[in-house]
Amino acid sequence: MSTTQILIAGFGGQGVLFAGKFLANKGLIEDRQVSWLPSYGPEMRGGTANCNVILSDEPIGSPIIDKPDCLVAMNLPSLRKYEYDVVPGGVIILDSTLIDETVDRDDVTVYYVPATKMARDGGFGSLANMILMGKLIAVYEDMGIKNAEQSLKKVIPPRKAELFDVNLKAVEAGYNFE
Repeated sequence: MSTTQILIAGFGGQGVLFAGKFLANKGLIEDRQVSWLPSYGPEMRGGTANCNVILSDEPIGSPIIDKPDCLVAMNLPSLRKYEYDVVPGGVIILDSTLIDETVDRDDVTVYYVPATKMARDGGFGSLANMILMGKLIAVYEDMGIKNAEQSLKKVIPPRKAELFDVNLKAVEAGYNFE
């Protein structure tokens, strides 16, 4: 894996920052160099939110990502804003329940995941974010599902421990989505 730069983007309340924490903690557990840089608009819920996550086998010089290797877009404005920032040969994973348009580029690999519908139909509530994280770790085989459970245990606070199983099932649903 050398270095993978991931931009997760959506609006507040979609779990963008939580998804980034999950990836960052998974990287720490796997003894990687990690950077997690959250950014959100003035309103926590409904405002814009994005998160830069860098996972590397080498020291990370800056937490800022200009050209992500992977974009996880959770809404249409995020896709349109960052679609052309992804490096050629990169990956775009999007929630096709909320984004009914296709990616205009042909130099990236795109995964259309109906994450919001899968979360609703699977009884995962609002865990479309974790379904998309499951797909991301499936796409990047060197990340894999290993340590997902341990990472979730670190990022889910004790007062919400009852949400562990449903989060793990959401990650597994995304991981197994074809």
